[in-house]
Amino acid sequence: MTFLYPNMLFLIILVLILFTLLLTQKESHAHFFNEAVMQKLRVSVNTLPLQVRNGLYLLVAILLVLALANPVIKEGKVAVKAKSADIMIALDISDSMLAKDIYPNRLKAAKAKAMELLKLAPNERIGVIAFAKNSYLVAPLSFDHNAVGFLLHNLDTTSITEKGTSFLSMLEVVDRSIKKDAQKYLLVLSDGGDKKDFSKEIAFAKSKGITIFVLGVATKKGAPIQNEDGTFIKQHGEIIVSRLNENIAQLATKTGGVYIQSVRADADVKAMLSEIEKHSKKRELKSEEIERFEPLFYYPLALALLFFLVATTSKYKRKSAVVLAFVTLFGASLQDANAGLLDFMQINKANTAYEKGQYKNAALAYSAFADKSQNDASYYNAGNALYKQKKYAEARKSYEKASFTEADKEAQCLANIGNTYVKEKKPNLLQKAIESYEKSLKLKEDKATRENLEAVKKALKKQKQKQQQ
Repeated sequence: MTFLYPNMLFLIILVLILFTLLLTQKESHAHFFNEAVMQKLRVSVNTLPLQVRNGLYLLVAILLVLALANPVIKEGKVAVKAKSADIMIALDISDSMLAKDIYPNRLKAAKAKAMELLKLAPNERIGVIAFAKNSYLVAPLSFDHNAVGFLLHNLDTTSITEKGTSFLSMLEVVDRSIKKDAQKYLLVLSDGGDKKDFSKEIAFAKSKGITIFVLGVATKKGAPIQNEDGTFIKQHGEIIVSRLNENIAQLATKTGGVYIQSVRADADVKAMLSEIEKHSKKRELKSEEIERFEPLFYYPLALALLFFLVATTSKYKRKSAVVLAFVTLFGASLQDANAGLLDFMQINKANTAYEKGQYKNAALAYSAFADKSQNDASYYNAGNALYKQKKYAEARKSYEKASFTEADKEAQCLANIGNTYVKEKKPNLLQKAIESYEKSLKLKEDKATRENLEAVKKALKKQKQKQQQ
């Protein structure tokens, strides 16, 4: 055993000095009457003597200091490595991105795609560049996706006043924003502008080690560009129709990246992130070893509470009452420790097993605690652990025992129940999966659940068609 904060133990010396003064004090009447007189005058109420009570307070203080020093048992060291593929997002904010061939318009759709990427890649450093005729760094590479998302959300076409689209200036900003020795991965969200030849941009990207991935945010049919006042941009008296410039695909394919045309759902972002991860070489940002500990502070803390309660109980009618009170308090403290202080150890053990992929141990620990405490979260976690073991029927039973008052948690639980029906691959369970998904969506709209619902409906429809044939 060792202490995480051994310096706190020096407080014991101060505690001993202070309590030495208290323990040597006489009761106030002892200054005026001797003990023989007090025996005749005293009424027997079995109160705790002052010195005994002070001794208990001393013990309480020492136990609290020990708890503050945080005693632990070392469980060894664990190597922790942080790796990241740095991804820079370049967002086209030129006027053509106001075209509404993609709902609600190209720029808002592109920002939504970028925000989705932030959610899908929580462990990657991501930065943002805005470009039109000129370019500027909106957010440097960062793990703080909330801050990056905030800055991204506030971008619009007025952020750069000069008209036009310059991909070369954007690449120059990328080169300056990422360390020279690092591999640079760039995701461009753009309609492609009106440029036909990207040879200069391709040559620059290759020379600077920039791999470009392009998500084309526009349609081939195109749409006119609408001003804020409702009028359309014209050239030579005719309304300009902006279309997807597929020549931008060269910028991706010739620099080692991938070109994907945007779709309404988030499948394009998922596919793009998958491609980036395939091409990228995650570099190690930091590596360190951390100690794993089994905390023991609750033992001295529980004992301190027990002795404090005994010390503050001043009167007992009988000596047997003292013993009974002590036993009662001791039993209550042990029960409270099992129900409160020690419960987190069992939960922590289950969480650790789950994180290590030991799903069988995690399921047993979660289920044992859930059965004892009727804890909804533990039933839910046990279901997740069973699901990981592909024990779908058992996982469903565990999910069904959980009942949440929060709409989002209950919706996720119902969605997971639907997933277990689908995973069992029994035709007669598909309708039950649909019912679970629909209940989940009534509580909270979720893209993944909605997609699962549509997929199961199609599968059920095909199944019925085959039966009719």
